[in-house]
Amino acid sequence: MLIDVMFCRTPDPESDVTADGSVAMGIALCMCLNTIRLVTLVLLILPHAVRAAEATAGPDIDRETVDAWSAPYRGWHYWPDHVIPAQPGIPGHEAFVNTDVPCVYQLPGQPDKWYMSFIGFDGQGYNSFVTESTDLIHWANPRFAMGFGPPGEFDHGGRVIGAFLYESYDIRAPRLLKKRDDKFWTLYGCYPRQGGYELRPGYEGVAVSDDGLQWRRAKDTPILAVQDADCGTWEKDCIYQPWLVEHCGRFFNFYNAANGGVEQTGLAFSTDLLNWMRYPANPVIRNRPGGYDEQFASDPKVFRDGDHWTMFYFGVGRGGAHIMIAFSRDLVHWTAHPEPLYKAGGHPGDLDKQYSHKISLVYNPTDDTFYMHYCACGNKGRGIGLITSKPLTPQAKVPAGTKGAVQ
Repeated sequence: MLIDVMFCRTPDPESDVTADGSVAMGIALCMCLNTIRLVTLVLLILPHAVRAAEATAGPDIDRETVDAWSAPYRGWHYWPDHVIPAQPGIPGHEAFVNTDVPCVYQLPGQPDKWYMSFIGFDGQGYNSFVTESTDLIHWANPRFAMGFGPPGEFDHGGRVIGAFLYESYDIRAPRLLKKRDDKFWTLYGCYPRQGGYELRPGYEGVAVSDDGLQWRRAKDTPILAVQDADCGTWEKDCIYQPWLVEHCGRFFNFYNAANGGVEQTGLAFSTDLLNWMRYPANPVIRNRPGGYDEQFASDPKVFRDGDHWTMFYFGVGRGGAHIMIAFSRDLVHWTAHPEPLYKAGGHPGDLDKQYSHKISLVYNPTDDTFYMHYCACGNKGRGIGLITSKPLTPQAKVPAGTKGAVQ
């Protein structure tokens, strides 16, 4: 049983080496038991996890119900172009292109402004950026949010923010960041090495911010690592993106991870955002042979939706990457709908001909519309696309050269 794992980072030339033989970030795990945290985890987390593990499958939700629950999230309308282009031209960071992993949020006291975190790639690794909008369509003033970690450490290859602590996870609530200990919080995905695209193994960390715009580590070791004692076979090669939910005094981390070329979604629990324990019956969203998620079931986004929980994730199968949906009554047992909400290639302008995935969902009460930003890969490269639950009248784009515009 893993309880309150702490990490001591020391190089091990025999076990911690990269493919080219160089010593990678040393990772030696020290098991440090803290009495107070031990009691907290046993009383608050472990009983829940054990009960869930004893009912590993849980009752499936019937097809009629998942059809009804998914119906409000079908029939999307297309915005004609990327809202964040493949080459965003971020001042001082022009080398970062191929925008990805959008996540929309708001800050306290700014009800008429939205922010979006997203990433770019410069050939070495990822950096995270933030841009802003007053209409969820036109985005401006992109700026640096979080970059490469220190050399030789678990996040040196780049950090991907976007698993924020929100005031509410209701699907129609504002995506308002919540302060804890007088700071804003996010979990993040990261990689230990620079020099290529998502060089394995991936890790997850936790970061804080004073203003919700610029972020720094809250802990100098990973919160999830492939070297952890409770790391499962399904996730042994790489850990990817987290999604944070707070419910009933506990924190839930939904995350995708890989064994070889197959990705699935798992779950971990915490009481303090710093120390995490995996759900023993992971993964909670599994690949389905012959399905739209037969290779990947990844990048989960979870919200409270009336009397149940709704998860948006992307599946890879049947020739593309598609936006999928799953449902739960308890945050642990999930039933995925077999049909995508939105298939790759659905955009009439071929904006997502190759992939449509990695969504961010926000409800705008002003026009009673859901805005789903997503990574759209197609004839204009990899950028951030937009589909909406109601048709929008295309407005004139911000003219090229406008100060602060994301071009």
